[in-house]
Amino acid sequence: MLTNRQLFLLHLGQTTDKPLMIEVEKAEGIYLYGPSGSQYIDLISGVSVSNTGHRHPAVVKAVKDQADRYMHLMVYGEMIQSPQVGYASKLAQLLPENLSVCYFVNSGSEAIEGAIKLARKHTGRSRVVYFRNSYHGSTLGALSIQGSEKYKADFRPLVPDTFSIDFNDREALSFIDDRTACVVVEPVQAEAGVICPRENFLKELKKKCSASGALLVFDEVQTAFGRTGTLFAFEKYGAIPDILVLAKALGGGMPLGAFISSQEIMNAISRIPQLGHITTFGGHPVCCAAGMASLEVILKNDLVSQVPEKAALFRKELRHPAVQEIRGEGLLMAVKLKNTALVDYCVAHAPGHGLILDYFLFCNDSFRIAPPLVITGEEIILAAARIRALLDESVKNCEKE
Repeated sequence: MLTNRQLFLLHLGQTTDKPLMIEVEKAEGIYLYGPSGSQYIDLISGVSVSNTGHRHPAVVKAVKDQADRYMHLMVYGEMIQSPQVGYASKLAQLLPENLSVCYFVNSGSEAIEGAIKLARKHTGRSRVVYFRNSYHGSTLGALSIQGSEKYKADFRPLVPDTFSIDFNDREALSFIDDRTACVVVEPVQAEAGVICPRENFLKELKKKCSASGALLVFDEVQTAFGRTGTLFAFEKYGAIPDILVLAKALGGGMPLGAFISSQEIMNAISRIPQLGHITTFGGHPVCCAAGMASLEVILKNDLVSQVPEKAALFRKELRHPAVQEIRGEGLLMAVKLKNTALVDYCVAHAPGHGLILDYFLFCNDSFRIAPPLVITGEEIILAAARIRALLDESVKNCEKE
C-alpha cells in the first residue's frame, strides 16, 4: 500500500521538484503537527494567510455555523447572502469612503484580474504599468504584470500593453501618461525581499496617477489585516488607492479574494455589458463567515497595535553573526544572510529544528519571517532561539562545502 508521501508525488501536480514534504495532521495557533507528533512553529502563516493563527476557535465556529445554514447557492451577485453583505459592509466601515464597494472572488490572482478589467473598462484605456520584482499571481493576466522575466518567458505571448518600471524610482513615474489605465503596485514589495517605499514614493505615485487619469491599484494581498502594523499598509504611506486588492488573510484561512473600489468605478463592470465580470464561487458564504470572524478577532484583541513590539522583539532576538540585515515592515520581515547557500540550508533544514521558513521569489539572499499575529513574546523568543541554532548549524555545514 502506498504512503501519503508516495501518493502526494504520484497524483498531485507539483509546483517545484523540491517540495517541503511535511505531512500535517493538525494545525493550531502558531503550530503545525505531523502524524508522529512532530511540532513545527509556522513562521510564514501559509504566506501571510493565517494572521489569527490556525483554527482560531472563533473562525472555526463561524465556519461550522454557516455550513449549518447554507453553503453555495448561486453564482456570485444574484442572491442576498448575509455573510457577503456583512463582511463587505464591515470592510467599508474600516476603509476610506472611496473604497466602499467590494467584489468578492476566490483568490489574489483573480482579484488582480478583476482589478485590471475594471480599470480598463472604467478608463477606456489599455496600458497597465507595474513594477520590477513585483508579484501579483500566476494567472495569465497577473503573470503579465509580474516583475520577473524568469517566470514569464516560457508562457509568452502574454497580455499586451503592459509596461514595467522600477520601484522607488521617481523619474520612472514619467512613463505614466494618458494611455495608462492603471498602475498596479504592492505598497511593500513582498517577494522582492520586503522592500518598503522610500521618501513619499507612494504619495508621488498617487499624484501622478491622479494627474494622468490612471487608476492606482494597491495589491495588499500579503500586507493587509495588520501584517505591517496598520490594518492596511496604505495607511502608513499617505496614499489611498482607487482600487484595493485583498486575499490571503481576507478569508481567515479559507479561500477568498476581493477587489474594492467606489460605486462609480465599480459600475463599469456591471453594465454594458451586464455580467462584465462574473465568478461562480467568489464570496462563498462559508469563506466570508470565516473572514469576518478572523477580522473581528484582529480588532477585538487589538492585534494590530501589538505588531511593532513583536517585530522589535524578533529583531532583538535574531542577532547573529550570519545575519547581515533584517528588512521589514511589522511582521513581514526578510532576514538577509551572508550568501545564498546559507539561505538554502536554513529553509531546507528548518523543519529539523521545529520551524517552517520560506524563500522569497525574487530575493535569494534572505528568508521570510511572517508569523501569525497572535504569536506571543515567549513564542517569539523560542522561535528565535531555534533560528539561531539553525544558523549555527548552517554556517558550520556550509563552510565545509
